Amino acid sequence: MASSATNSTKRKAAPTPVPVQDEGDIMRMTPLGAGQEVGRSCLLLEYKGKTIMLDCGLHPAYSGLSALPFFDDVDPSTIDVLLITHFHVDHAAALPYFMEKTTFKGRVFMTHPTKAIYKWLLSDYVKISNLSAEDQLYDEQDLMRSYEKIEVVDYHQEVDVEGIRFTPYNAGHVLGAAMFLIEIAGVRVLYTGDYSREEDRHLMAAEKPPNVTPEVLICESTYGVQSHEPRVDREARFTRMVHDVVHRGGRCLLPVFALGRAQELLLILDEYWQAHPELHTVPIYYASSLAKKCMTVFQTYTNMMNARIRQQVKISNPFQFKHISNLKSMAHFDDVGPCVMMASPGMLQNGLSRELLELWCVDKRNGVIIPGYVVEGTLGKQILSQPEEIASMNGAKLPLRLTVEYISFSAHVDYRENSAFIEAVGASNLVLVHGDSNEMGRLRSALQSKYAERDVPLHIHTPKNCETVELYFRGEKMAKTIGHLAAHPPTNAAPLTGLLVCRDFMYHLLDPQDLPEFTDLVPASLTQRQTVPCHAPFGIVKWYLENMYGLVDVLGKRSFVVFDTVKVTQAPNLRTYTLEWEGDAVNDMIADSVVAVIVREAGVSMASVKLTKSNCPHQHGHAADEDDEKLVDDESKMDVDKKVVIDSEEQCPSSSATSESDAPAGLRPPSLGYEAAAVHTTKLLTLHFGTEAVTRVSVSDAFEEKERAAAAWTVKVEEHLCDARVIYSLDGSIWKTVVSAPNDEIRRRVQVMVDRAWRTVRPIYETWRLSDTQLKREAQEHIDDDEQSALEKEVDAFVEKGDAKSPS
Repeated sequence: MASSATNSTKRKAAPTPVPVQDEGDIMRMTPLGAGQEVGRSCLLLEYKGKTIMLDCGLHPAYSGLSALPFFDDVDPSTIDVLLITHFHVDHAAALPYFMEKTTFKGRVFMTHPTKAIYKWLLSDYVKISNLSAEDQLYDEQDLMRSYEKIEVVDYHQEVDVEGIRFTPYNAGHVLGAAMFLIEIAGVRVLYTGDYSREEDRHLMAAEKPPNVTPEVLICESTYGVQSHEPRVDREARFTRMVHDVVHRGGRCLLPVFALGRAQELLLILDEYWQAHPELHTVPIYYASSLAKKCMTVFQTYTNMMNARIRQQVKISNPFQFKHISNLKSMAHFDDVGPCVMMASPGMLQNGLSRELLELWCVDKRNGVIIPGYVVEGTLGKQILSQPEEIASMNGAKLPLRLTVEYISFSAHVDYRENSAFIEAVGASNLVLVHGDSNEMGRLRSALQSKYAERDVPLHIHTPKNCETVELYFRGEKMAKTIGHLAAHPPTNAAPLTGLLVCRDFMYHLLDPQDLPEFTDLVPASLTQRQTVPCHAPFGIVKWYLENMYGLVDVLGKRSFVVFDTVKVTQAPNLRTYTLEWEGDAVNDMIADSVVAVIVREAGVSMASVKLTKSNCPHQHGHAADEDDEKLVDDESKMDVDKKVVIDSEEQCPSSSATSESDAPAGLRPPSLGYEAAAVHTTKLLTLHFGTEAVTRVSVSDAFEEKERAAAAWTVKVEEHLCDARVIYSLDGSIWKTVVSAPNDEIRRRVQVMVDRAWRTVRPIYETWRLSDTQLKREAQEHIDDDEQSALEKEVDAFVEKGDAKSPS
């Protein structure tokens, strides 16, 4: 028990899960192939709404649909970008099927040599696959259509596709092989594909992206913890094996892929034959229908090879061999005496290499050398255990008497190179793919032991096919000022105004005039137009809007602009008003309020109704109708032929309401007091300033010499007390707000709110008791001389028509 407790304390505590606030901050990586296996490499990367597929290969051990990656676990139409690292079958052979047989509509990228070889290699694959037409995944037409859609990139070329930024780097392995550094929203992922950190006879070693520390490294684990022997020793052992077979009079079979390691072996053999004259009579054949075409590609892209080849090509073509002949088919092969035969495919699953193995396996003088990695389930893997017999392609059993040797020229990293590269990259998250489950498990254990005592832990993931790895990255949002805004650096705590533009997960703050220069956006304005039915005269509508917004800018006889924003125009038929304004959030709100004033106030308010001098055509059904009508009649007989006084800051037009005290009878206001207006104003002020900040105080009902107070309050603003009063003239014709405050800014704030509140809730008779004579006088104050006669005619016509209806 004590021992168990001690061991448990030594274990590191599990990391505390970080709460995820945004699903878009989760990066998901799902192998659709090459998850704890070698073959059909295909990995899905999802982050910030973007989806990338990395490689799209077939499994060499299977045929037909079973060789494909698990495409049924993904919606092809959602994939934005597909990146192919190199041309090998297990990394690229499913691409024509995916591009032509599914709903995929994204973009495909690979390097120039990879695209050049892709067409020839897969064309040969279709021909030698020995499948019926029904089982073929695609045909030559599908291959050519897919070829035309592929886009090419160079090493170190940065490409941006709608927020997905990637850069290819040299990966060694084979000609044109690339590893991709991918960046989405500031999070970087390095996908190595198959890579080699050892320079061979024609290729450079894989490079590490300079000055970059990605957050995630997706790395191959083909050889697990195995170590390769030094290149010089490996080449010497290889040539010795070949020499031994031909020396005893046998045929030496080298199953290779048509491109890749084959060129490396050809360079080694040609140099060895040149140094050994006794072997000049032994022919070396490169048996591939692609041999001539593929060698042309290699000769074209010598600039992507190592310094040795680039230097040699200045003198002679290193891929024009003196002791090696191309063999297109068995019909051109004279099988007599010892020879060396390089034939594809490299895993002996079909094709010419399989035919030659079945032909030569019965002779013990012959030998086969497996020069690279072979996948479980293939004949190449099976014969390494040297069984007594093998099955031919027609099902017959054949004795296996020839010698079988294995030597690694596969150009994959071993443990020493792989672990050193992982450490040099410095990513905190490692995802292992492209490795047998046993080898991958050993590599994971070895890496965990190596990093166990380090301050920065390495999180290692070894997902199976269709198993998703989720990593959380909290993106920091930072906006950069560009253009005119960047001309003057902002000071601390100073407001900075501009347009915030987000593009490809990058935020920029810029002046609207810079939009065309720094973005694809173009500034545009939207003019909105709305027609409102309203029979009220032009002057009535103008008067109501001035009460709400202040003086308007008159443009013509029947047009004016409200608040420098909304243009109001009366139609020639005098039945509608058209509003025009430039659309934005603020202007739309102003336009909505103008429409409300026209429709709900000017069109149907009691003031407009009273101006018609017509009787209400319907019954209200209220008990006090007769009293109300009597009150209206009494008021209409009052002498109201007085000029309406307008104060643009503190006073508003009102009727000739008078005081309720012992003023002269002609100046006595109606019995409706100001109590209701004072109560409602108090509520509005409370909503704005707060319940504790507003206190209503009593006012004296006694007349002063020239004016009287209707309501009064104390208002507390920023720890300052202010006194506010609404004061009417003795005859009630004008009113104003008076505010005493410590400074002008606070006084203005309080006065605006009191003025606005009182104008909203003041007694309604101050509005609807205006007579047609007063209307004319009020209109005269706000129109030009050339409009006066037109307005008089309009008012007279409206009064005589008398068709307005009072609200029920």
